[in-house]
Amino acid sequence: MKKLTVFLCLFLMSLLAFGQTKTVTGTVTDADGKPVAYATITEAGKKNAVQADADGKFKITVSDKAILLISAAGFEALTADANAPVFSMVRKDGSMNEVVVTALGIRRSRNSLPYAAQQVNGEEISQSRGSNFVNSLSGRVSGVEIKQGNGMGSSTNVVIRGAKSLLNSNQALFVVDGVPVDNSNTTNAATATGRVNDVNNRPVGGYDYGNAAADINPDDIESVNVLKGAAATALYGSRAANGVIMITTKKSKKGLGITVNSGFTVGNIDKSTFPTYQHEYGAGYQQGGYSTVASGTPNTGFWYKNAFGTMDLVVPTTEDASYGTRFDPNLMVYHWNSFDPTSPYYKQKRPWVAAANDPSTFYETAVSNNNNIMLTGGNDNAGFKLGYTRSDEKGVLPNSKLLKNLVNFGANYKILENLTTSASINFSRIDGKGRFGTGYNKYNVNQSFRQWYERNVDMQELKDAYFRTGKNITWNWKDPTTATGLTPIYMDNPYFVRYQNYETDNRNRYFGNVALNYKATSWLNLLGRISLDSYDELHEERVAVGSVGVPAYTQFNHTFRELNYDLMANFDKDLNKNFNLKALLGTNIRRTTNLATYMTTNGGLVVPGLYALSNSVNPLNVLPTDETAEKIAVDGYFTGLTLGYKEFLSLDATARVDRASTLPENNNTYWYPSISGSFMFSKLLPLTWLSSGKLRLNYAEVGNSAPWGATSDIYFKPASFGSTTLFSLPDTKNNNELEPERTKSYEAGLEAAFLKNRVGFDITYYSTKSINQIFPVAVSTATGYTSKYVNAGTIENKGIELSVFATPVKTPDFSWNINVNWTRNRNEVVELYDNAKNLQINPLSLQGGVSINATLGQPYGTIQGKTWVRHANGEKLVNANGLYAITTTTNNVIGNINPDWLGGISNTFRYKNLSLGFLVDMRQGGDVFSLDLYYGMATGLYPETVGNNDLGNPKRSPLAQGGGIIYPGVTADGKPNTKRVDITS
Repeated sequence: MKKLTVFLCLFLMSLLAFGQTKTVTGTVTDADGKPVAYATITEAGKKNAVQADADGKFKITVSDKAILLISAAGFEALTADANAPVFSMVRKDGSMNEVVVTALGIRRSRNSLPYAAQQVNGEEISQSRGSNFVNSLSGRVSGVEIKQGNGMGSSTNVVIRGAKSLLNSNQALFVVDGVPVDNSNTTNAATATGRVNDVNNRPVGGYDYGNAAADINPDDIESVNVLKGAAATALYGSRAANGVIMITTKKSKKGLGITVNSGFTVGNIDKSTFPTYQHEYGAGYQQGGYSTVASGTPNTGFWYKNAFGTMDLVVPTTEDASYGTRFDPNLMVYHWNSFDPTSPYYKQKRPWVAAANDPSTFYETAVSNNNNIMLTGGNDNAGFKLGYTRSDEKGVLPNSKLLKNLVNFGANYKILENLTTSASINFSRIDGKGRFGTGYNKYNVNQSFRQWYERNVDMQELKDAYFRTGKNITWNWKDPTTATGLTPIYMDNPYFVRYQNYETDNRNRYFGNVALNYKATSWLNLLGRISLDSYDELHEERVAVGSVGVPAYTQFNHTFRELNYDLMANFDKDLNKNFNLKALLGTNIRRTTNLATYMTTNGGLVVPGLYALSNSVNPLNVLPTDETAEKIAVDGYFTGLTLGYKEFLSLDATARVDRASTLPENNNTYWYPSISGSFMFSKLLPLTWLSSGKLRLNYAEVGNSAPWGATSDIYFKPASFGSTTLFSLPDTKNNNELEPERTKSYEAGLEAAFLKNRVGFDITYYSTKSINQIFPVAVSTATGYTSKYVNAGTIENKGIELSVFATPVKTPDFSWNINVNWTRNRNEVVELYDNAKNLQINPLSLQGGVSINATLGQPYGTIQGKTWVRHANGEKLVNANGLYAITTTTNNVIGNINPDWLGGISNTFRYKNLSLGFLVDMRQGGDVFSLDLYYGMATGLYPETVGNNDLGNPKRSPLAQGGGIIYPGVTADGKPNTKRVDITS
């Protein structure tokens, strides 16, 4: 009985002890009250570790009166009573202790990163309230060159550490929450090269439809991390050659929250970049002289014509230049609208003066507004977010608008204590109308305004003419004095262009993922994820009956689908008190479908105003490039190891193997390695003024597989020959021995912070070499082809990146932060194909006689064309006729598109909860060939073409009247040129 009593007492005591447990719910924050994400919480002496979420929230079951041990990267370990609701951690000395998102969405402490990565928070991204968040990165990240079009919804080109591919895309890869998203630009090739027609000499719209990355909602972005070098991106394998823009979206929060953001923008064209016109001369190519010929003659100031039954002066409407007769208010002439029966000036003569309203008055005030609402909610087991953004933009050109509707939804649920699931879906609807025409194209009104124009044409009168009639009444009549000549010869009325020859477009996109996360142990985590990126877009372009050129309707349909299946195992364990091992093993299966059709009417429109392919005058002419049906499969397998020693030494190694369907079947597997190391030397230096310091060194290889369809020859069906069906091979010979492109990269960096993190810097030197480029090269047409795909060419990039931060002022209520970014990249084409010395990048475009090239031994992107012939003394050579001697060759390097350096300075002032910031974005150097100036000078639009010469006489006056100019230079004998020439010749 005694033994039984003791046993019962022990049993009851054990039950009592077992029952003395509790569930602790808490929040981990830093000293400023901001949440510490993904901290590890453990009961002292136990192994019941849990991890806080992104908001620092956690829940753990512990024994009564337990002591918690809390650790997080970059913070001093914390020992605390479990009864505290908030656990405040102290940051370690050092500016590199933040958690950053790296490849595949893996979170790591910055102080262990062995490669360059720069992060921009979502607050900075959404401040400007622009329609494309990518533009907000300009000047904020070193090593990143961002070129943005100035049109409504236009493209943004993101190049990290220089161009690496000769003819393929150099755009960075965009990744949202670990999932790649497509950032294609579906602008046609002819538009990209600035041509009027495509390679088949068919009219194209010449519109910039923007990048697909603009579909990402800036209000849903938590942070953007830019992975610049190959070591940082190697786990993405064949997609990582151009760097990665990692986007982390906002997550659900405990409790119920609502956030509202709104922005309103008003803009006008920058008149400092718009042409300044001369006001002295009007229509024509040569002043003076009159002609009795019905259609006039070239190089005359006026027609002398029997107009309306009298002999009078008629402005030469067939001359698209302003080298004509000098303006004289006492000279009365018939202008273009004197022949428009609907005009108030019909049959009236008016003074010969410059127009009161020049083309700058054509532009309107741009207005845009952007509104967002975000709802979040959740508890310990589940959470959600729901956001909606609407962006309305009215452009500076008439009849232009862009509407965006963006919806974001995300949710997470804790199925079990160690098993969670999450899902997100993002939907966007983009509707555009009247996007701006681009390049040397009649749908770009600037082609006329800046190149071919008469200074006597008043823009308000053109506006009145269109809205009065709805017709294409304009200034360049074929012959205004005849009934059949009242049709335009060169340029449409710009208002007719904007209200009749406009485009419309729409894109529906949805992307997101479903994931399951299983924490098998405190050191092993398993992740399974399925993601989808999908969009459908339609472009419609119109050329109205009555326009210059053939009336047309063009339709482009495009469907993109991509599925990614990911399975990853993450291992993170302290081997002992000195060593930590992180490991990764995973696979990615990618399936991409790309479908497109491009169709345009043939020979005009049967019924005016009816825009349908069925309204074509002739049967549609379908070319092999008009239809696309691509299916791409890539299977990837990757692994990575990170060994850390006492939080100051780190060694990383990764490897990825890809198998791609776009490569030859017997040689379609390739692999990419990386090895990196970091040394936190500040841990060994007891210097009070040194807050942190780290050295980085890495080597990696990444690359790209072949384009779809480049390995096998495929027949296409051209138009039938009578009743005979034909099939033919394309002009480009494909290659079944292609290998993947490969980029090899070295990088070294130094990071340091001083004076308790009040000032610091990060400097990086990198060197990359991109080899085995895949592109078509020209071959003899005797082979039956004009080009063939090869592996050839090498581009090398070397550069320095510098980021500097400082906090000059910091008080409890006020702070001033400065960030400076600076980049210098040097690029060289090291090798081309066989003995080739040059590869033309834009072979379709030779406007102005110049081209953009990859030239051996030169930077990628040299501008080539004719140039001056120089005398032996280096001065320009002048021929006996008084004009400069010009080379007959067009392969002379006359410029380089690459900047000398890029920079940005941002300042942020904070007073309590009020913040004010501004950014200065700089680009020094880089050459531009201005086609506007090239043609505008030749047509006499600009002030440089007027004024007096060295004799004090108008330079446009005939030589006999003391006009003309002497071009500075020397003659063949080396003597200064003294021959005066007519400026209008």
